Parts: sequence; structure tokens; C-alpha cells
Amino acid sequence: MRFFQTFGFICLFLLMGARFQQATLTIKGSDTMVILVQRWTEVYPDKKVGFQVTGGGSGTGIAALVNGTTDICASSRPMKPAEVAHMKEKFGMLPHEIRVARDGISIYVNKENPLKKLTMNQLKGIFTGKIRNWKELGGADHSIILYSRENNSGTYEFFKEHVLFKKDFHPIAQHMPGTSAVVGAVAMDRWGIGYGGAAYTVGVREIPVAIDDTNKEYLPTEDNILSGKYPISRFLFFYLREKPKTQIKQFIDWVIGPGGQKVVNEVGYFPSMKYN
Repeated sequence: MRFFQTFGFICLFLLMGARFQQATLTIKGSDTMVILVQRWTEVYPDKKVGFQVTGGGSGTGIAALVNGTTDICASSRPMKPAEVAHMKEKFGMLPHEIRVARDGISIYVNKENPLKKLTMNQLKGIFTGKIRNWKELGGADHSIILYSRENNSGTYEFFKEHVLFKKDFHPIAQHMPGTSAVVGAVAMDRWGIGYGGAAYTVGVREIPVAIDDTNKEYLPTEDNILSGKYPISRFLFFYLREKPKTQIKQFIDWVIGPGGQKVVNEVGYFPSMKYN
């Protein structure tokens, strides 16, 4: 009897030891990046490392990094100067930025929408409310229904700065909690238009975008983004409180290496750099 009790305690000790040996890394932030980060963590070769991945928006992830409640912030926009200053004030050093992928912000319309292309100026007019009817763009006589991300989203911030040139979204815009919600709304609304990451284009149609009336329109393909032809593209980032060490460094080295960048393509985004 004593043998079996001793053997049981040994097994329990070994199981508990294995549990405590597993490092758990937390990654929080961009909803745009959630499907990519989840995929990275699923296929990461070192199974001794566990992960906790949550979204909430780039701003939420940056706040968690400042508060010390996440190891890695996933952000679809660069940190703002005020956020960088806050990090330096609190930790005595600048945040560490790593480019992990590229993205083209797609313009989504319903599959029944016959629109052929849009210019950057037309997009600004649509989302600021200067263009309110599809007939102004050569379509049917019906109001345009706007779907946007919420204001803690890095995609929202990027779109406002680079497409609206810091003008406000029109008040009728419906602010959705994630890119999937934007896509779902546009897929069900013949008169809807929205924007978001290229990897989410399922059940809707992407509209080609031109810089202006004198230039050719392009879709957010890898070649068009890497060549700079598609006018609404960006890097996706990891932010850390300091330079990566130990398990975090090993994970990030894999993410930006050939294995992790292959996953970027598989998910529907684009590599931050080219590998042979």
C-alpha cells in the first residue's frame, strides 16, 4: 500500500513539475492580427511554451503593455508619441518595435454592388459624409451605409489618418467591434461599405483603389502592396517593454523567420520581408 502511495506522489510531483516548467506568454491587442497571432501560436514548434492570445484593439494592447499585463502587444498601427513617452516615463526606456507582417486595408462592398473602383478622394468623401448616395459614384439611387471599426482599433486610427487625413468619420457610420463584424455587416447589406484587413475578405467583394483619377486602380495583392501600387497598406507590429529575451526572443525570432513568415502568407497577410 505504501508503495502505491509513494508512486502516486511521485507521479503527481512530475505532472506538477511539467506544468510549472511551461512558460506562458501573453499577447494582447489588435483584433486585425488575432487570427494571425493565434495561428503562429498554434504551429510554434516549441511546445513547452504556452500562449494566451486576446484582442480588444491595438489601443487596448498598448495600454496592457504599459500596465504590465501583457508580455507582447500586437498592434496594427505604430505607437503614438504620447504612448512612447508614457512607456519611457514608466520603464525608463523606449518600447521595442518589431515589424512582423504587412497588410493591405481592403475596401469591402456587398457582392451585389457593381462598383468597379474607387479613388482615395472618393473614399474620404464617402466616410466623412460628403458622398452620401451610390448614384454619385455611378451606382443606384440609394444611401450609402457606412461600417467602421471602433475608435480603439489600430485599423480605425490608420484609416482616419491615411484615408480621411484626420477628418472625423460621418456620424451615421456604424462602429463595429471587430473586422469580422464589419465583413458580416457588409455581406448582409447590399448598400454597405466597410474596410479592414485583407485576410478577412470572405463573403464580400474587394474594390480596387486608385490614388486619383489619373492613376490605375489596384487590389491589395502581395505584389501590389510590396511594390507600393496599392495605396492603403501598412506594417503590423509587435511591441515589447524591452528587447526580447529567452522564450520571447525565441518566439519572435521564429515569427520573423521563414517559418513564421510562411504562416503570414497562409493566413492571408503578407510577409514583412522576403525569404528565398
